[in-house]
Amino acid sequence: MRTRAPRRAPAYLDEGRRRVGGAPLTFLLCLLTAAVIAMVALRLLGIDGDHVMVVLLAGTPFAAGGGALLVVFSMLFRRWAVAAVALAFTACLVAAIAPRSFTAPRSLGAGPTVRVLSVDLAQGRANAASVVALIRDQHVDVVAFQELTPSSATALNAAGLSAELPSQLFAPGDGPTGSGLASRYPLQSVTIDPPTTFPQVSARVSLPQQRTVQIESVHVRPPTDDNTTDTWKRELDALPDPVDGTPPMVLAGDFNATVDHAGLRSALVSGYTDAASQVGQGLQPTWPTDGSLPPLLPIDHVLVDKRCPVDSFATFAVPGGDHKAVLTQFVVTINR
Repeated sequence: MRTRAPRRAPAYLDEGRRRVGGAPLTFLLCLLTAAVIAMVALRLLGIDGDHVMVVLLAGTPFAAGGGALLVVFSMLFRRWAVAAVALAFTACLVAAIAPRSFTAPRSLGAGPTVRVLSVDLAQGRANAASVVALIRDQHVDVVAFQELTPSSATALNAAGLSAELPSQLFAPGDGPTGSGLASRYPLQSVTIDPPTTFPQVSARVSLPQQRTVQIESVHVRPPTDDNTTDTWKRELDALPDPVDGTPPMVLAGDFNATVDHAGLRSALVSGYTDAASQVGQGLQPTWPTDGSLPPLLPIDHVLVDKRCPVDSFATFAVPGGDHKAVLTQFVVTINR
């Protein structure tokens, strides 16, 4: 009597048994893929949402990196369908952030060159002598200060700021509320309307060759909870737009927002260029620098009127500060 050989299981079942982790790992990878899909939806649909969504959107570059790792792990563990879906949606995130790492085309322009620096003084804790040395070494023409306190204003001029940039419009305040502009060229104050949580000094700068540019020291209220997030959205939306027939506008400061936030992108659509992104430095983090964490997020920006070609952008650590200073050089190509 012949004995029948045991039947082999189909190949796909064999493969399924051999897959590491089984159903639990598949579920975990699917859950992570769903998170990537949600990030793509938030980013591409332009939804800043509540406080939690704002925080998540700030981490879009990290989500893209995490999505790439997810694709690799899914392929290593032979979850091919998961890998395909994760790859497609990760590619969407990469497409949104990658251009910030490459220099964008821009015209040469003819006119006076201006170097604008923005410094968050960390409620006066930033070292005044180091700030003035940076201004001197980098041949800064205009500096925008945030969190300018009465004591830091005094310390800056004692360290030689007035010798470098004699024209000053300061509105110092306690804690994070102070603001100011200092320039080697004459300043004419411009009133901001409506008023913001942290007063923002704005002025027209009279440049050589009879050119003028308007610069505002920006400090948008941080979105620390749902109530402040609503204020953050409204203050981003209230940023002044460039207007044809008027001097070009420059917004420099602590926006408490990245280019992945819809509120900041709307300003770019209205006529500004993010100087860092123009020269391939758009992913350079500027906060925090107080030692609690490594710098994670690019929330300090110089937004330059699109009518003014951007030449360069750089960041600098400031002793005692909690933000990097940001410096850009651009050309003012138009008259009033």
